[in-house]
Formats: sequence, C-alpha cells, structure tokens
Amino acid sequence: MTSDQSRMRREHPPVAPKAAPRSPKIVIADALPDSAADLLSREGWEVDARAGRPRDELLRDLRDAEGLIVRSSTQVDANLLAAAPHLKVIARAGTGVDNVDLNAASERGILVLNAPGANSVSVAEHTCALMLTLGRSITRADAAMKNGQWTKQALLGTELQGKTLGLVGLGRIGQEVASRARAFGMQIIAHDPYISEQVAKDFDAELVTLDELCERSDFVSLHVPTTDATHQMFDADQLARCKSGLRLINTARGDLIDESALTNAIESGQIGGAGLDVFEREPPIDSRLTALPEVVATPHIAGSTKEAQELVSTEVAASVRDYLGLGIVRNAVNLPSIAPEDLKRLQPFVDLAQKLGAFVAQLATGRTRTVGIRYYGDLATGNNEPIVAAVLTGLFRTMLSSTVTLINARTVAEARDVEVVESRSSRPRNFTSLLSVKLHTSESELWVEGAIFEHGGARIILLDGVEIEADLEGSHIVIRNLDEPGVIGTVGSILGKAQVNIARFALGRGSAGAIAVINVDEPTNTDDRKLDEGLLESLRAVPAIRAADLVRI
Repeated sequence: MTSDQSRMRREHPPVAPKAAPRSPKIVIADALPDSAADLLSREGWEVDARAGRPRDELLRDLRDAEGLIVRSSTQVDANLLAAAPHLKVIARAGTGVDNVDLNAASERGILVLNAPGANSVSVAEHTCALMLTLGRSITRADAAMKNGQWTKQALLGTELQGKTLGLVGLGRIGQEVASRARAFGMQIIAHDPYISEQVAKDFDAELVTLDELCERSDFVSLHVPTTDATHQMFDADQLARCKSGLRLINTARGDLIDESALTNAIESGQIGGAGLDVFEREPPIDSRLTALPEVVATPHIAGSTKEAQELVSTEVAASVRDYLGLGIVRNAVNLPSIAPEDLKRLQPFVDLAQKLGAFVAQLATGRTRTVGIRYYGDLATGNNEPIVAAVLTGLFRTMLSSTVTLINARTVAEARDVEVVESRSSRPRNFTSLLSVKLHTSESELWVEGAIFEHGGARIILLDGVEIEADLEGSHIVIRNLDEPGVIGTVGSILGKAQVNIARFALGRGSAGAIAVINVDEPTNTDDRKLDEGLLESLRAVPAIRAADLVRI
C-alpha cells in the first residue's frame, strides 16, 4: 500500500451503514423452562424456542439470529456457525461446552457463555447420593428386595464418618461437596493446582498431589473439566496407584476415566466400586462397566433438578440479555477468566482502551508491527487481559472490514504478525490509573495516553509526548502545526466557512510544535456529513499546518 493509499484509508475510516433498528432474534434450540424465553421476550426481543427441531430447520432459523441458547443436545459446530452470519453470542445452559466448537466461535468473534455455578448444589447433592449408595449398597439392596430376596447378611455397608474423601478439583462444585462431606464427618484432601492454600483451608481441605490423594483416599470424586492434562487422568497406571478398595465417583466429564481400565480394576478388586453419572460415550455403548454390581450408574442427571434447571435457564438468558443489550460480559468461556472484582475495576478502562486503539489506528500509516500497552498506578496490578483485547479491538475494527471483537482480537493480531508488548509502572503520574498505547508501524510511531475522569468520561491526556486534554467521543480533526500566531483563527475560519461547528477545541504545545484535537459536530446521517477530503485538504494547505486528519470514535 502506498503512503497516499494509506492516508486515504485513515482519512475515511469505515462507517457502518445506518439501518433501521430491529429487535435481536434469539433461538433456543434445546428444552429449557419457559422462564428463559419469558425473560428475553419481556425485553421486546423475538424468541424462537423450539426443542428438537430438525437440523436443516435450525440452520434456516439461525440465518437472522443474534443469539443462540443450547443445552447439551445441539451440536454447535463450524457448519452451524456458517449458517448464522449475524450470530453474536452462544449460551450453554449448563457448565460443559463440549458440544460447542470454541475455536470456530472465537474466530468469528462470537462470545460463548455458560452458567458454571447454577447447578453446583444439584451436582454436589448427586455426588453425595452416589457416595452414600456405594457405601451402603443401596441399589443392590433395592434390587434384591424387588426380587423377593432378604439378603441382609450379604449387604454389610461402610460409614462415611472418619473416611477420607479425595476431591480432584476444588472449584464451585468441589467446594459444595466438601461442605457436605464435612457434615458427614469425613476428612477432606484435594488436588487442584489452581486453588490457593487459603481457599483449601476455608473448606478444611488439605492440598496434596494426585498420587498422594489416590493413595490416601477411601472415596475419590472428580470435579474438573476435560483438558489435555485431565483427559483419561484415571488410566490403568493411576488406578493401580489407588488405595485398594477405593470407590471412585465421577459427575464431571466422562473422558476423565479410561472406562476399560476401570472395568478391569473393579473386576480385579483394586477398585471397590464406582458411581458414574457421565461416560466417554453417551449413552454408553459398552455395557460391561455399567453391568458390574459394584457400579452405580445414572444417565447424566447430576445437574437435572427442577431448581437447577430453572436457575440455569434464567442465568443464561440474563447473560444473553446483558451482553446483547448492554455489552456486559458474564461467565464467558472464550474470553480470559477474570474475577468479578477485577471486572468491575477494569470496566471503564476497557472502554477507554478500545477508544485509544481506534484513535491511534486512524492516525497511523503503514503496516502495524507492534502495539505497546503500558499500565500506570492502580492499573498496574491484576489481570488486564480484557484491556489488551479492547485495545486490539479498537485498532483492528478501524483497519479491517471483517468482524473484530474482544473475543477474537488476539487471534486477529497473531494472524497478522502484530506483536503485543505489555509493561507496568506503579508510578501514578498525576492520575490514580493511566493507560498508554504506543503503535509502531512500518512508517510511523504514535503514542497516546488516556485516563478516566471523575465523571466517568474517557479522555486523552497526552498525544505523541504533548500534554493535551480531549474527550474520546464523536468526530475529531487532529491537527499538527507550527506553534505560531494565527493558526487557531485560520482553522476556525476554514471550519466555519464549511459550516462545521466546533464543539470543543483542545490545544497542546511541545518543543516540536503544537497539536490540536478539535471535537466537531457531525450529523449521524452520512449523506449530510461535511467532513471530507476537500475540507482536510483546505486545512493542509495552510503553511503552518503539517498534518490534518479525521478521527471518528
């Protein structure tokens, strides 16, 4: 791209065509309580809630949908996403997202949400039910009674009190199980590399290695997602390390266990029994494991209670409403995980970051090579990944015609070999928190800093080393000029002659000259806009003006 072409592109940033406002359409593809559809309908949105529709019908119904809510039945793959060009959010009514192609969704910039804590109590109670059933052989006793047998002597059980429970995963569900296990008088140990000693202590749990957990536990319960590290974590070797007679419970994901190895371990007596609610294939195709008398099997119902389904459905519907209606993100699966307190702290700076990215992108020429992001003051601590995503979103939305969102901004940067460099400084520099963005291209270097003021507004406070205070809203003419008399008057005269009204005029002075950021009124109707190449050329024709550029935020 030539310098002239690059200049033309930045002087005419893409503007979305004005369209008649319409209510978002939400498709609910699986069975959910009516409360989900009711909540969205109250917003005045179109809700298409039909479970079990044929696949071709679903693809057709998704053509104009912005939101999709599913449970575990609907497979949200690349083929489905290709049929939904307007889709912005997918909500999984539950925890696991095995049925959603996260990579394909992220590449499209589609947010994927779930409801990770809504069914925690139900799953924890089911875990305890399986543990009690295994300890007292309840299903075998029931089967004997139904067959007219009184086999009291053969059904000697074991108490939970005094036994050691090993929890693999001490997240929401693991913590709920731990609370209930304490009431049974059990000793609790846990393996979770992502949980602090303090959190474990809060639940009277001792953190140990996986091998130690298996060697010491009488019962082991799994509460982790499937990852490369956890896939078939209980294989033949791990089962062989377990305490003889251990009872294994899985209400998490089926492929955490090598089912063939578990079958052999139970048949040999190494494992005393298993309570399974999830399987490698559902429904399971090999009945050898579930047919064992030492196995209590349920058909993936741990989270299936009236209370959990009601809570899950309203939670995901509210998350969809908040994202599409307000831009608020909760329980995102394909965005960096961030604590609620961090999200609240960062929210104003995410908006600032996106605007700063858009601002420098429209002033830049040449190919983007590096984006430098520096955090000052209070902003220098904690997880700032949403800010990185926001800077890149503002940057690439201006440069590219393809959809760029907080979800896929990192991917877009990597695909274009754009390096992101972060740095931090606890020095506040006149503001409690400050954000700096530096853009390096093949032809230029731009540097802008911004802050959030008391009233909540995002403002530029420095541009290319020159102190200047300018709002980050609306349309701006950015002028670089020699610091000499008459320039401001000339600029005002040119804009007045073009019938362009100046809303705010910010001026900064440095050793290399002056910079003006002029916020001007501009009609929302693109046909009525007076800010064009001709006006900019009139400004550039002034001898003292080195550059005049248009920036729209």
